Amino acid sequence: MDDLDQPRAVGALTDFLFPAPAQRNVGAILSWWEKRRIPYNLAVGVCGAASVAWIFVGEFIITGGSVAAVAPWQGVLVFALLANLCYTLGPAIEIVTHKIWGREVLPVGPALYRMGLTFSLGLALLPGMVMTISMIVRTFFAIFGNGVG
Repeated sequence: MDDLDQPRAVGALTDFLFPAPAQRNVGAILSWWEKRRIPYNLAVGVCGAASVAWIFVGEFIITGGSVAAVAPWQGVLVFALLANLCYTLGPAIEIVTHKIWGREVLPVGPALYRMGLTFSLGLALLPGMVMTISMIVRTFFAIFGNGVG
């Protein structure tokens, strides 16, 4: 199977994670970043929703099905706003970098985008990871009792 036979999904993911940089002017840099804001928000939103869902499943399992929790919409809203505020730092940093060093430095947009996306996805998944650790600890103490140590 040669490269031409690869499924397009792999190419789309590669284009998403390793896009060509913007032209070296303020308008093009802003446009480049805004073109990627919706996919960024979708990816972070899906990870956040998965994390919230996992928390509810974990609580349902731990409590034996008697959980009646409501999604913490205020926290979700604050996280979404802060994620977008941080996202806006990407084009600002790229513009400042271009203004200071010009063409002496390679475009930083694609690398900043990947790092910011990775950090944001990890942050969105963090509550679910904390729930997983909590479930392990709770299960350990339920099995072995509080008299450990």
